[in-house]
Amino acid sequence: MLSFTICLLLLIGGYFIYGRFVEKIIKPDDRKTPAVDHPDGVDYIPMPAWKIYMIQFLNIAGLGPIFGAIMGSQFGTASFIWIVVGTIFAGATHDYLAGMLSLRNNGESLPETVGRYLGLPAKQVMRIFTVVLLILVGAVFASGPAGLLAGMTPQALDATFWVIVIMMYYVLATLLPIDKVIGKIYPLFAASLIFMAVGILVMLYWYRPDIPEFTESFGINYTGLAIFPMMFVSIACGAISGFHATQSPLMARCMTHEKQGRRVFYGAMVTEGIVALIWAAAATYFFKENGISYLVGDKEVLYTGADVASKISKDWLGPVGGILAILGIIAAPISTGDTALRSARLMIADFLGIEQRTISKRLLICIPLFLVTIGILLFSISNKEGFNIIWRYFAWSNQTLSVFTLWALTAYLTQKHKPYLITMIPALFMTAVCVSYICMAPEGFQLSQTLSYTIGMVCVVISLIWYIIWRIKFNKKYE
Repeated sequence: MLSFTICLLLLIGGYFIYGRFVEKIIKPDDRKTPAVDHPDGVDYIPMPAWKIYMIQFLNIAGLGPIFGAIMGSQFGTASFIWIVVGTIFAGATHDYLAGMLSLRNNGESLPETVGRYLGLPAKQVMRIFTVVLLILVGAVFASGPAGLLAGMTPQALDATFWVIVIMMYYVLATLLPIDKVIGKIYPLFAASLIFMAVGILVMLYWYRPDIPEFTESFGINYTGLAIFPMMFVSIACGAISGFHATQSPLMARCMTHEKQGRRVFYGAMVTEGIVALIWAAAATYFFKENGISYLVGDKEVLYTGADVASKISKDWLGPVGGILAILGIIAAPISTGDTALRSARLMIADFLGIEQRTISKRLLICIPLFLVTIGILLFSISNKEGFNIIWRYFAWSNQTLSVFTLWALTAYLTQKHKPYLITMIPALFMTAVCVSYICMAPEGFQLSQTLSYTIGMVCVVISLIWYIIWRIKFNKKYE
């Protein structure tokens, strides 16, 4: 428990120490926010800071800090280190700076921010890449709950039926003003997600299970896969996730003061890191005691994130905890999927210049958006490996998005003569992660580990050279 406790304290301290350092770089002031300057009654709506924080936390979390941390815990206590270091120095910094830049640029969507600092070609690529990612999020985070609901209800109510029900909810959450559905139910869902994590945390200290320390399990690997880069893709939402930067503009359009930024953006990410650390600790103990698989009769069955979360909750929190776990596993991803599609609507609207005050203009974007999402959903539930295929591509795309965002933030900090290393170092690291992953992964090029690492390092060097050349040109231009 000592290693876990140290990591927990480091995360809390990181918010107050490093979070304040990053905040001082931005220097929030009293300028009018978009929600105060021109509210539109749909997306630009002033809301209380506590509600914005809770919505932001649920937007970026979903089941990411639970399932990702559980799968990442199969790499031993190395997962603890990545959650702490990733959250403080990469994820929370990424979320805060991306959110504040959106806030200072009229709540603009992520592709517009990336284009502002990396140029028009990068913006055009990001527009397509990001919308595709958000559609995948909407599909991925509806497919799982639909399957679970189908297993809990009469046979006539199959997965296709529940996909339709979830999509009907998506339509409402995407089209209606943000304070009508999201603003009312998200704080409740966020509170339940935090309650589950706090319950597991209390039980960790109550039962004091034999959680491995760094000295005994740092190198343990239950999966047989390479820790680098696999662990850094598995644990995304609990450390750093490009998806977060697509959600921050939603809340940037609802904030009433810039000083709310550290609590909303940096604080929500640290909260997610704490949730991920708690579940990683519980799952590390679980895998140590049970191994990665178990036998049902003579058949070996691999544990999934849902299996582990449900079993831990039932064992430690009793029947009520088990029910809460299942409800959370159903509700949390749905709540992430709907904001993903809402973000996609706003990005497409920004790109096409379509105002969003009138519902007919919102429908003009949403109808084709929903049709594509439904098509991917039907593929995922009709194809045996459909969900796994979509999930793997989503995981890689998600982390690749963080690379674009980090480089855009590095360009911004360089232009403003601010300490750019706080984003450039994570940008270089995540570049190596994403390139190496797609080179060696089963859904990628399936190259050897050595060759994949080599290509990853070459891309890191190229990125660094590109940055140096760009900086020299920038300095000459403004001498």
